[in-house]
Amino acid sequence: MVDYNKNNNVNLIGIDTKYDADVDGVFRKHTQDITQDFLDDIKEQRDYSKDKREGDFMRVASIPTVVVEKWMREGFNILDPNVNGKEIIRRLKAENLDAFLTTDKSI
Repeated sequence: MVDYNKNNNVNLIGIDTKYDADVDGVFRKHTQDITQDFLDDIKEQRDYSKDKREGDFMRVASIPTVVVEKWMREGFNILDPNVNGKEIIRRLKAENLDAFLTTDKSI
């Protein structure tokens, strides 16, 4: 989970950060446990969404922070207001991360 404060600082929640060093220098590694309960909950939301009438907002995905960080390193800024839901869904599907989708509805 990612928490944003009003200064645009990002606080990573549920992330373990480890620092290590090798011949190339010091590096950090973020890990995040993605439990089966988390995946089961998302699947339940996806299944439930088929019969749910949506209002002004619709939750389309629950993306772990480690995935968001990976995308940011690759140059895909999910937080950019110009990035839309269709692009995010397309990227999830392209990387076989469909399990993080919370709806089967098109947006």
